[in-house]
Formats: sequence, C-alpha cells, structure tokens
Amino acid sequence: MNRRWLVASPVTNEERSRFPELPPLLLQLLWNRGLTTQEAIDEFLNPDYAADLHDPFLFKDMERAVERLRSAIESKEKIVIHGDYDADGVCASVILWTTLRALGAKVDVFLPHRETDGYGLNERTVEHLAGEGAKIIVTCDCGISNVKEIAKGNGLGIDTIITDHHTIPSELPRAHAILHPLITGETYPWKGLSGGGVAFKLAQALIRRLGKDLDSGFEKWLLDLVAISSVADMVPLQGETRTIVKYGLIVLNKTRRVGLKALIDLAAGVSSRNSNRQLDTFSIGFQIAPRINAAGRMSHANTAFKLLTTDDRDEAKRLAEELGENNTARQGETGRIVEEARAKILAAKHDQGPAIVVAGRGWPLGLVGLVAGKLADQFYRPTVVLADRDGEFTGSARSIPEFDIMAAFRTMPELLAKFGGHPQAAGMTIEASKLEKFKTRFRACADEALRGIELVPSITIDTETSIDEITWELYETLSKLEPFGMGNPEPKYLARGLRVESADPVGADGKHLRLRASGGKGPRKMIGFNCGEWCQRLVPGDRIDAVFTVGVNEWNGNRELELKLVDLKKSDA
Repeated sequence: MNRRWLVASPVTNEERSRFPELPPLLLQLLWNRGLTTQEAIDEFLNPDYAADLHDPFLFKDMERAVERLRSAIESKEKIVIHGDYDADGVCASVILWTTLRALGAKVDVFLPHRETDGYGLNERTVEHLAGEGAKIIVTCDCGISNVKEIAKGNGLGIDTIITDHHTIPSELPRAHAILHPLITGETYPWKGLSGGGVAFKLAQALIRRLGKDLDSGFEKWLLDLVAISSVADMVPLQGETRTIVKYGLIVLNKTRRVGLKALIDLAAGVSSRNSNRQLDTFSIGFQIAPRINAAGRMSHANTAFKLLTTDDRDEAKRLAEELGENNTARQGETGRIVEEARAKILAAKHDQGPAIVVAGRGWPLGLVGLVAGKLADQFYRPTVVLADRDGEFTGSARSIPEFDIMAAFRTMPELLAKFGGHPQAAGMTIEASKLEKFKTRFRACADEALRGIELVPSITIDTETSIDEITWELYETLSKLEPFGMGNPEPKYLARGLRVESADPVGADGKHLRLRASGGKGPRKMIGFNCGEWCQRLVPGDRIDAVFTVGVNEWNGNRELELKLVDLKKSDA
C-alpha cells in the first residue's frame, strides 16, 4: 500500500536562536514532539524520579482505598486481586500481589480465562469469590465498566477497589474506591497511566503509608513490571509515564525476578545477561510482552503470573519455555486466521468501504485483536473481527488515527451486549440477531466520520537529512530522546537522491532487503525488513528517496550504526 510522507516543518532560525546550546537536529526532534519551552525540554531530557512522580494521594479516592486495605490487613480479611489476561493486567496484578503480600495481607489473585470468563468481572466470578470468603476485590486493568457485577458484590458484602485506565462508561460502578485517571473530577494530574501504572500508584501509596518495615528500595524494584505494562499497552511515553519507563528499564536490566530473567534469556536466544546489550522498549514490545500475552491468548494467564512470581529457577525455565511455545503457536495461528479473514473481505469487496466487519467460526478470542490490528494495517480501515460463538459474536476492533471506535460504539449501546476499551482498540459482544444491524450502523458511523478523508496511511518524518550526517556523535546525542514508544516515536529521517550501489535479498525466503546506497561521501548499509520485493525493482545506479531510522547492530562484540528502512521510493527524474 502506498503511504503518504509527511515531513515536519523545520524549526525557524528565530526559534533556534532561543536554544543555541541544542544541536539543530535534536531541537527539531524536540519541537516535533511539542516540546517548545525550556521547562518542557529540560523535563523531557532529564527525567527525575523524585521530582517527576506525583504523590499517589493526589488520586481523590486513594486515601479511602488505602484505609480500607489497611483495615483488611490488620483484621486479616481476605483480599482478592482481579486482574486481566493481557501483559498490562498480569503485570498490574503482580505489582499489587507482591506489595500486599509484603505488607502481611491475606491476598489471592484471580485472572479470568479469556474464553470462559471474558474481559472484566462477571457475576458468576463475584459469587464464587464471595463464597471463598473474599471481603475486598481490587481490580487491575479492568472494572470501570462493571456496574452490575460490582453491585452484585456490594450485595454480597464485598467492597471493590477499582484500578483501571480504560474508556469511561456513561454510568460508573458504585465501588468503594475508584482509582482511574480519566474519570470526571479526578484530581490526579497525569492522565496517561497504563493499568500497571495505576496499580503501581496504589502500591506506592500503600508502601509510603504502611511500609515502614520494607526495604528502602522496594518501590523501585516494582518498576520493571510497570515498564512492561506501559510499553505492552502502548500508552504514551510522556510525562510521568516516561519517567517511570526510563527508570523501569534500568530495573529491568538488573531484575531480581527469576522468571523474568528466564524469559529474557529465552527470548534473546542466548543469555543476554552475559552481553553488553541493554534491554529497551523494543525488547519489551517484541520479545518480552508478546510472550507474556501469549499465555492469556493461547491457554491461561495464570502461567504468566506464576512465571513473574516464582523463586524457583527450574520452574522459571519450564514456564518460560511454555510461554515461548505458546508464542510460536500464536504466531502461526494468527497468520492463518489473517489469511482466512482477508479472503472473506476481498470476496465481499468490504475493503472498498469505509469500515470492515468480518466474522468466523472457530477463531480463538485470544487472537481476534491481533488479527483486527493486522487487517486494519493492511486495508487502512477501522476493523472489527468477531468470533462466532453459537448465538453471539465476541471480538475486537482496531482503528486508524482518524476514527474513534469507542465514540462509534457509544452511539449504539442497544446493539452491543457488552463493550469497552480505548479510542483505537476495543472489545465487544453482539447477539447474533443484532449483527447485521451492527454492521450497518458501524459502517455508517465510519462513513460519516471519514467522509472526504483519503484513506491512505501516512508516515510522519521528523526531518530531511543526508545519510553522511548520521554519525556516532549524532546517534549518542539523539539517544537522549529514549525511551521510544507511543507518544515519542523513534525518529524517522528522509534522505533524497541516494544512489543504489547494490540491493540483495537476505533472510528466510529473501523477504528482507540489504541495500548499499551512497549520498555523497560513500556507500552506507541499509536494511529493509519485509522489503525483499524491492530487490527485483532496483539496480545499481538507480536513485531513491529513503525514510529510515537509526539503530545499532551488534554481533560478535562489534557495533555499527544501522540505517533501518521504513519506506522508499524511486526519486523523481
């Protein structure tokens, strides 16, 4: 699919004169991220844990939540943490379980099964937990939409403390306390926390109020999990979250968690702990989080929870291997369903409409979100993928930046038995009798919202430069922008008129491109993942324009700058 290239407007000379101490390219990248004052730039470039993290008691219900948990700890009431089955929810559950256990609480964890329990609380589970003696349920990464279920708990003598960050419904549950940065009237200043981030703020408050006997570093040793949750759930790495992830990566690289060490070693293929390579947000997003997520997608999230809490090295190795096998199976099954769904879409010519809704029997609920994401990327349309479950359809939606899925869903609550999520990613359940009406209404919403918009994906480019300017000195300077992720993307550069010296296929089936191109001083190596088709279209001497990022390739103790292709076009004659 062709992509539009959107090059950011260059910083003016007048604006440059305000920051003479900053290299021009660094200033351009900061400007592109909305950092236009000295205070904002200093805070971004120099995260400070003590200064940047807000007091957890700024949450308006934090005092009430902590006091209820303090009372439960003292009276040995049973507390149950009700988490979610994804990496954010599992990490959030481990954060609170670890903290409450260290404070002497009588605490259990319940993680729902995706297929049989579904997302969030359900009344059957609440009744079961009440029968097991639970007096408090603390939700992690869920709960804000569970009005009926929490009312059920109230009637059974259970107090519920919600920690969540998902889109706010029209009616809030009558919980004992709600810790959610986005609810109306919330006094907590930073709104962009992950589920694990909100759970961490509760843990932080408990530690500061009740943890006088804990090790002084107890709070910071939780940050590896907050970093994983934040990157996995793709919350913006800005403000307080940026600081948490920055310090969380430091903790992750020396984590004490036996299971996490085993998972990292397995994911890297070798013992990364014996190398100089540092774990970063890429490591989380593409190696660690997918394996944690694979538990809830392919079997049960309890496997991931056990891995992150075990102290036994043999068990850790076994569980890490199990998650690795789940992840491999997940990749294969996802690919199969994507092709099946794609065939349905093309046969019905739905790719030509404003939105896509596709359903299939036998599609696992743990994979429909991944499939929806891949299809939304391929067709650049808001996409709903549903699993046919005998009388109802349950699934996931993924969107494009121009369309808010949750806003659309809120216009049709009578057609949805259940829904929740974020503007770009949501889940829903639909009765079979209402499916056709849903399709019609959803496509109408998309048609209205997207009318007049060219549905072509775009690449936002930070600046135009020469590949000859990409040096180690520049790379080290620009590394100050890390960690990269949502809200702070890895910088993308555009170089025009490069001369192709060679273009060779590499990797399995030649699906990647190894390119040598020169911009004036001499050839530079470039790697294009999944760009192998260009090998047949390029010959030495061709002129190309290339969009790329800059990374480091390490092998056998050697390090070299690597230019990673994002997109390329033949230069205009």
